[in-house]
Amino acid sequence: MTTAIVVVSHSDQLARGVCEVAEQMAPDVALRAAGGTDDGRIGTSFDKVLTAIGELTAEPGSGVVVLTDLGSATMTAESVLEMVDGEVLLADAPLVEGAVAAAVAAQGGADAEGVRRAAEGAARSFAPTQQDAPAGAAGGEVLERELELRNELGLHARPAAMLARLVAGFDAHVEVNGVDGASVLALIGLGLPGGALMTVRASGPQAEHALDAVAQVVDDRFGEE
Repeated sequence: MTTAIVVVSHSDQLARGVCEVAEQMAPDVALRAAGGTDDGRIGTSFDKVLTAIGELTAEPGSGVVVLTDLGSATMTAESVLEMVDGEVLLADAPLVEGAVAAAVAAQGGADAEGVRRAAEGAARSFAPTQQDAPAGAAGGEVLERELELRNELGLHARPAAMLARLVAGFDAHVEVNGVDGASVLALIGLGLPGGALMTVRASGPQAEHALDAVAQVVDDRFGEE
């Protein structure tokens, strides 16, 4: 079962907006907004957070990751977590970037702990200058291809999420222009427009298959045209 996500914010509109953005990256992931007070003011609501989590933990074995915006929202979430059963984890992560990274990880089948790690790594992975170890650093042949982004808008949020999910499904380490190809935020951070060239490097047992799949989705313009 896909891990679900709850977004807790002082603003109902902000919580819903973050969920809306994350849903574009991960259409199969359940997201719930728990923002604002019960009477629509700025603040947080214990009951709103409890209801959102309760809806998502109704089925046995379901996991939930909670993200918050400011300190008192975190305190509210922590109070709720003391009252609920099941695997419900609180992520110490930036709200928007964390929610996007968490949603993509959940879409790829990560469990609650994996989704929390993805959210908490969002601040680091968003900067393309903070690179992971080079492909093949642990040994093995490194394969490389240069691909041109053929869709008009390039590697914006939705194609980046599609590419990250695709790469994560292979037993291979894949880099795009030097950043982790399985990190949606690192890919977005590259800022590659339409017509830009991507250098894709891969190593591992399924390196060639991963490169073939990446080349195909790029050639198909990520389904945008």
